[in-house]
Amino acid sequence: MPKYSIIVPVFNRPDEIDELLESLVHQTHKDFEVLIVEDGSTKKCDDIILEYSSKLDISYFYKENSGQGFSRNYGFERAKGEWFIVFDSDCIIPSNYLEEVEKYLGIHDVDAFGGPDRAHESFSNIQKAISYSMTSLFTTGGIRGGKKHVGVFHPRSFNMGIHRRVFEKTKGYILPKKGEDIEFSIRIIRNGFKTALIENAFVYHKRRTNFKQFYKQLHFFGTARINIFRFFKSELKLVHFFPSIFFIGMIAGLISFLILPSIARIILSLYLVYLVAILIDATFKTRSLIVGLLSVFASAIQLTAYGIGFIKESLIYLRKG
Repeated sequence: MPKYSIIVPVFNRPDEIDELLESLVHQTHKDFEVLIVEDGSTKKCDDIILEYSSKLDISYFYKENSGQGFSRNYGFERAKGEWFIVFDSDCIIPSNYLEEVEKYLGIHDVDAFGGPDRAHESFSNIQKAISYSMTSLFTTGGIRGGKKHVGVFHPRSFNMGIHRRVFEKTKGYILPKKGEDIEFSIRIIRNGFKTALIENAFVYHKRRTNFKQFYKQLHFFGTARINIFRFFKSELKLVHFFPSIFFIGMIAGLISFLILPSIARIILSLYLVYLVAILIDATFKTRSLIVGLLSVFASAIQLTAYGIGFIKESLIYLRKG
């Protein structure tokens, strides 16, 4: 039996699966199987899976669409390994990923883990800017998996591992999408399991390839946070309100130009300082002024989209009582 079972749900993204599988071929630690769960796609990846059948211990399953959470459960139920590892289909896995996981688990007693994400050198400038905004402390993204995170670490499903016993006790995801990984992480911890961040077990997460797709994704994330609130009231933290405050403050600053221009100048000056700080930080970290400038735009989109989604879903929640 393999020690690790890698489960990847996929929906209409055959090209992404090709890149992910190619990266898994080059893992230095070989004791793993791969389960691809096609979630009702119209653009199937079965032909691509066949190309890797001689290179990987790989299984392919096609099922009716049910959302990524339930598709991961489908994979868990069929996995043979001791550890279940979940990746998003838009990830590229460094060759030493499993080696780093094996090394960490050999000296630490944990039940679930997660790792950070980074931008690959092959990413477009927009993808690098999006990666920066999603992992920067300036946008609250740093809590997703950097060296510093707030409180107990909550693994996310783009890069997440659980021991078989975790699935057996929790029964996996109870939401098909819309914050399903956050809910699952919270329930893992509340069931008494120990989680950990493995800093060296990072993945290259492609995320969206343009700003329009990125806006839609982050708007969805904003609504998902309120969906989590429906299950766990205590999990709504002050940090989750920051994008909404950013959006409301920006609108207030623009409107106040018509009424109180002196106040507007103060508000917009604060925003300018904040965005310049992002520009400097992003340029320094990515070593590119172009990516730095795009990162300012990506960060503004991230906060605005998340904030609008958060506000809309909050109003729906309040209206329904």
